[in-house]
Amino acid sequence: MTGEIITIQVGQCGNHVGKYFWNQLIKEHGIERDGYSKINDDSSVIREDDTNPFFKQISSNRYVPRAIMIDLEPAAITDVQSYFNDFFNPRSTWVSSEGLGAGNSWSTGYDHGINNQDRILDMIDRELDSTDNFEGFQLLHSVAGGTGSGLGSSLLEALTDRYSKSFVTTYSVFPSKQSEVVVGPYNTMLTLRRLCEDSDASIIFDNNALMNLTARTFTDPNTSYEHTNQLISSAMSSITNSLRFPSYMYNSLTSIFSTLIPTPELHFLTPSFTPFTPDYIMGGNRFKKNTAYDVLLDLLDPFTSLVSRKSESVVYFNIFNTVIGDVEQKHILRAMPKMQQRINFASWSSSALHVNVGRRSPYLPSLETRENNVSGLMLANTSAITAVFERSASAFDKLFYKGAFLNQFDSGKLFQNGLDEFVESREVVTRMMEEYSAAEQDTYLDEVLNDEDIMIGDVEPEE
Repeated sequence: MTGEIITIQVGQCGNHVGKYFWNQLIKEHGIERDGYSKINDDSSVIREDDTNPFFKQISSNRYVPRAIMIDLEPAAITDVQSYFNDFFNPRSTWVSSEGLGAGNSWSTGYDHGINNQDRILDMIDRELDSTDNFEGFQLLHSVAGGTGSGLGSSLLEALTDRYSKSFVTTYSVFPSKQSEVVVGPYNTMLTLRRLCEDSDASIIFDNNALMNLTARTFTDPNTSYEHTNQLISSAMSSITNSLRFPSYMYNSLTSIFSTLIPTPELHFLTPSFTPFTPDYIMGGNRFKKNTAYDVLLDLLDPFTSLVSRKSESVVYFNIFNTVIGDVEQKHILRAMPKMQQRINFASWSSSALHVNVGRRSPYLPSLETRENNVSGLMLANTSAITAVFERSASAFDKLFYKGAFLNQFDSGKLFQNGLDEFVESREVVTRMMEEYSAAEQDTYLDEVLNDEDIMIGDVEPEE
């Protein structure tokens, strides 16, 4: 049985992404926006899906998300609550009584998180009380604003400290090159340190790639974050498809991410998705006829990635694919050899391609034709992710070495004795980028494999 997963939405971005994520999940599970099931959901009905990982069933026909919504000002949460009628548990919602937000300051968000940590952890404990087989958390946030980055960072630290045995996944949105937040590079660097140290898996979304992909995906030329959030929710729902429509493989967080993360340091993952069919988005362009063969090969195209690449020279460490829809096994088998030819795996990697055949929800609208109904997701652990980190580090260095806008952090508790927090965060991120560079080399795992406690190869018997 798949364990329960608690989703924590922090800040404006986290709650707006969560809005589209839950909207996708209720479509796939036949649930109305008020939590009532669209079908007669009594004990005599055997469902094809498993709602338990993400929903509590509070009556024979009513569901509540396993979700916690947190923000320092009420607008985003109010928007979510008005869209969903009495859907979320009000006891699992926290908005600062001041209602003023973090002013795009990481330190303000962080301090609010520390000051209100007991209240927030009490909410989490109440959610945990309703679980029988709790597996982990997923945190939705951005890294450049004030609340998602600062309060999100304090929360990551608290989760690691208090629930150390639980798996922590983050869905982290990185800013575009033209970010409107002048202290965004500072916020990003401080948050990235916590992603390095306190998350078990971090799925990265890059606003540069998201906006470019949005322009190609939607018919509406006036793209906005409402469009990009649909792209993110498409990837999130597909990652969790095998948890919600379980089979004998990939039916837990650990079974998915253990195929992707070879060492704790290399836990930043790049999502790709294609095509964005009406099952996932509204107002999309028409897409070409496809099969699982087409989709799997298209997922290797940089244009399907939700993270920008700097170079075509990419080294892969591990890959996990999910194809959902009218999938024929022969098309997957035909695609696998061609994928192997096109992927440059690190020499120490297993070079295995993990492919999950997902299930299209029976609650989604019937398709008019039997074609064009296969979508696919790829999660890749690859050196290409360092382009996002290098861009963030470069923007941070330009500001920090000029001492620009540092006065905005003077009142923060972590900055009362100087700027060590910035220096240490930059060092942590540097080591992480160096780890990814080292992982491209043939000798990356030599020290591990040659450890005297591990026997590799032929061993002479003792006399």
